[in-house]
Order: sequence, then structure tokens, then C-alpha cells
Amino acid sequence: MKGELKHYSWLIVITVLVACVPLATSNDFHLRVLFLIGVNYIAASGLNVLVNYTGQKSLGHAGLFAVGAYAVALLTARWGWNPWAAFAMAGVLAGLFGVVIALPALRVKGPALAMVTIGFGIVVEKIVSEWQDVFAGQQGIYGVIPLGIGGQMFGTRHWVWFVLALCVLLHVMFRYLLDGRFGRAFLAVNTAEVAAESVGVSVYRFKVLAFVISAFTCGIAGALIAQQNQYINSDFINFNLSIFFLLIVLFGGNSVYGPLLGAVVLTLLDSLLSRWPDVQHFTYGALLLFALYAMPNGLAGFVRRLARRFAPGLMPQEVLPQDLPPWQPRSLAGQASPAGGEALLDGRGLYKAYGGVVPTNEVDIRIRPGHVHSLIGPNGAGKTTLLNILSGIVVPERGTIRFDGRDIVGVSTNRIARMGLGRTFQNLRLFSDMSVLDNVKVGLHAHIDAGFFSSLLGVGKARRAELAARDEALQILDRLHLRDKAQEIAGNLPYGLQRRLELARALATHPRLLLLDEPAAGLNPQETQELIQVIARIRDIGITVLLIEHHMDLVMAVSDHVIVLDYGQKIAEGTPAEVQNNPRVIAAYLGSEDEEDDGVNDGGDGDDQQHQGAAGGQHV
Repeated sequence: MKGELKHYSWLIVITVLVACVPLATSNDFHLRVLFLIGVNYIAASGLNVLVNYTGQKSLGHAGLFAVGAYAVALLTARWGWNPWAAFAMAGVLAGLFGVVIALPALRVKGPALAMVTIGFGIVVEKIVSEWQDVFAGQQGIYGVIPLGIGGQMFGTRHWVWFVLALCVLLHVMFRYLLDGRFGRAFLAVNTAEVAAESVGVSVYRFKVLAFVISAFTCGIAGALIAQQNQYINSDFINFNLSIFFLLIVLFGGNSVYGPLLGAVVLTLLDSLLSRWPDVQHFTYGALLLFALYAMPNGLAGFVRRLARRFAPGLMPQEVLPQDLPPWQPRSLAGQASPAGGEALLDGRGLYKAYGGVVPTNEVDIRIRPGHVHSLIGPNGAGKTTLLNILSGIVVPERGTIRFDGRDIVGVSTNRIARMGLGRTFQNLRLFSDMSVLDNVKVGLHAHIDAGFFSSLLGVGKARRAELAARDEALQILDRLHLRDKAQEIAGNLPYGLQRRLELARALATHPRLLLLDEPAAGLNPQETQELIQVIARIRDIGITVLLIEHHMDLVMAVSDHVIVLDYGQKIAEGTPAEVQNNPRVIAAYLGSEDEEDDGVNDGGDGDDQQHQGAAGGQHV
């Protein structure tokens, strides 16, 4: 609460100071620079969501700027629309074009994505240059009707005040959005897409949403330029504009304040160097390199480090509530358990091949509710592939899977997670730059009742949902004895605690069935014993567990039922005692001393790499 008050106090002070500038000077150049800072901030504020939060690089947003500018020009100058209605429609049309770009563009990644967006920008530039009858090329469209109030058109001062009001509004809205459910989801998509899907975040939808947000703000920025100038032509739309917007975002840094810092610094620099275009372009390149290598977190990250070191009072930590009641999973409340003998998960004839390698070969698996099932086998047996199939990451070539009575073959990973199937990963997939508390909140994503528009406003229902999510995340951390680490950065935790945090995040999805892929990998003996107790507590609160593990002491201590795979086939299953004495298991997995000398842990296929040989613990 204190942090909120400080933020809004500073915001009011800065807003009042900027609003006083037009009263203190009538210099049109200075007011124009102030106006451009605001316009560039508006364009960059949405692009920040796409680039810094979601991790999608775009070099075609000049095209979306053009959509907004030409939309408002055509609607007012040629078709007689009210300028306010045209201004709003410009943002909507740009948002729709954002969807048009996103749907094909997001099927590719990395440099290919940047190339697709460059292509869009070039196409738009060519259209407005060459289609003279509509867009008038370099001659441009005159008579664009500016905004006004009471029949009085905005003057230079009014434009500064109007853009200032828009900037404040967008800043507050983006701050609420990015500090909440949607901001965490954007960052999760950026950090680890598979992990985001596994906790119920639709990666594709959030990428499209980020494109739409960035397109909308770029369209609004284009409309402002066209209406303030009362004129637009093709010279406004070029590749350098896309580079400039991207540079503002990268130089500003990954923060809600980043676009503001970038817009202020680079707009002022652009104005100073406008007489020397060659020096201007060289400076942009130098600043981009500086931002990427010397300040990887941008100017906002640099300022944040300075504040933490020299003025920690400016960034107080949130005061967390104490004495919360014990956590209970919602997935088990009010839901009927499968009838006696019926499986919670039933997989039949599951088959998946990668060329000549068949990690899953006609496997049947039945998971009974309320039990701990263990899936064991030597490296390369196909255990992780089977877990990936059950959780929707890999689609089997044939076979059926019914979870809680519903067919889930071909269903997206995020939808399966929302049904109540949670998981951890063999190789840690934490959101390492987020706090421990926020990692668990991402796990709660599907259970936070806050829509997009209510999250933008940050009050009422969205605010209550955020506070409830914070309290529940703390309850889960308390269950796993991580409460004291809640405000630390996840990537800074010791490895054993990171393993436990991933388990906490999986529990936050409220699973009915929890898949654990080698949760003891890399743990020391004490941490392994603690994990045994944690799994037992998870079972005791009613969550069914399917566990992959090489530590046989752990398997035999917690398992009600053991399934054994070898070369992608199920060779045995039963109680731990039955599996212990099964000759096929002894030969294929546990082995004799001669077999161990030959090395049972001989690498395995790609999905079972980095298994730890359970030296000293592999004998039963």
C-alpha cells in the first residue's frame, strides 16, 4: 500500500510539472518535442508488452502506425467522420491488423518472426506510396480534421495536455495489467513456453494479445500525428520508424517505466541530431549495441539497480499477510471421485515413434485416484516421453487417453492443465527472473477470476482476485516450507529449493493428478528425505501422483503402485514388493552385478537425458 501511495504521489507531481510547461513557454519547437515524447511513449508502451514482456521481436510496427494515421486521415478528410470517432476507430483498426499479422507470424520464431513483421512493414510502405488514388503517395492527404472541444480545434498547448492525459492513463492501465495476472502470463510465455502451457496459460493466445495491444497503441500514435499535423504522406512511414520504436523499447528496458525513459531520452536525442541524419543513424546503432550489451535490462534496469543500492526506501517490499489457514486444493472440493475401481487416468495402446526410435510402444497405463504411482526404468526407456504424452506436450500416433472420463488426445497442454493435470519437469523450467511468489501465482493463473478489461482498471473484482491469489500462493509456499523465500528471485534459490518451488507451482494449478518427472534429481540425501515427506503430504490431501524417479529408496518409500518400462514397453507393474522380485525387472532395470558393470545407465533417448544413475540406491 505504501508503494502504491508513493507511486501515485510521484505520478501526480510529474504530471503537474509537465502540464505547467505549456503555460511557461509558447515556443512551438519545445512544445512539439514534448508532444512527440508523448506520442513515442504511447507507441512504445504497447510495443513494450510485445517485446520485453512476451519476447516477440517486431520490426514492422511502422506499418501499424500507418494504419492508424491513414485511417484517421481517410475517415475525416474524405468521408466526413467526427474526429473523435475517427481517432477511436484508428486504434481499433490497427488492433485488427495486429491480429492479421499475429496469426501467421506467430507460427514462426526468432529471426523468422522479425522477417515476417519486416515484410508487413514493407508491404504497407509500398501500398501507401504506390496506391495514389487512395493514399496519395508523397503528395499526401490534406485536410485531416484535428481533435477539438466545443467546436474549438486543439492548439499546440492543447495537444500537449491531451497527449499527457493519454500517457498518464496508459501508464496506470499498463501498470495494473502488467503487475497482475496478464503481466505474469506474458513473462511466463517469454521465459518458458512449455512451462507456461503446463500451468494453464495459452501461449498462442497471449502472443496474439500482445500483438493486438502493441498494434492498438501504435495506431493511436499514428492517428495523433496525422490529426496534429492535419496532414499525412508516405514519407512518415518508413523502416527507420520501426527501428526507432524498437530502440525506445530495448533502450528503455523491461519495466512499465522503460518506454517512458526510452521515449524521453531518444526523442530528445533525435531532436538534437535531426540536422545531421548520418550522425543520427550512427547514434541509433551505437545506442542499440549499448543497450544490448552494456545494459541488458535497459535504462529502467540500470535505474532500478541504483535505487536498490542507494535509495531502497523508494522501492519498498510488499508487506505480506501472516497466519493464513492451511492450503487445500480446490480441485478436490465438490468433485465426485471416479467410481470404485475406475481409473482417474486411463491410457490404452499409446504409441509414439521418432524415426527408428520408439520410446512409447503400445503402452497401457491406469492411474487410480488417491495413490502414488511410480514409473521406473533404465535411461532411454521412454518414461519422459510417456509423461509428455499424458500431459499433452506430445501427441501419440495412436492410442487413447481418458482423464477424469474425458478424451484428452489432441487437447492442448493448457486445457489439460485446466482440467486438473499438473506436472513438473525433468530439467527445471522455472520462471527464473520472477519472484518465488509470482512463480506460484502463475500456477494459479487459471483460477484467478480477473478478465482483461478489469485487470486494466486494477480495481474491484480484479483487485480482490489478485489479493486472494497472493494469499493462496503464500499458503502453498507455507505447505512446502518456502514462505520465507517468497520475495526472492526464483533463479537465485539453491537448486534443491528451486525443485521444491517447481512443485509448489504445479500444486497451484489445483491438480487432481500430479506428474512429477524426476523431482529428486540433483538433491542431496537430506533433501531427498524431505521430498519423501512432501509427496506423502500431497497424497494425504487427496492428490494422485505419478512419479518418474531413479532413486529407488524414494520410489519404494512412497509408492502404492509401480510401473516398469524398458525400451518403450511396459514389462511389469504391481506393488513395490512385487516389482522388487520380478525377474524381468531385475534383469532389465535393477540388474545383476555383471549387468551393472556393463552399465545400465547408457545414455537413453533425448527425452530421458541427464538422468542420475541411482548409484548406491538402485538396488532394492
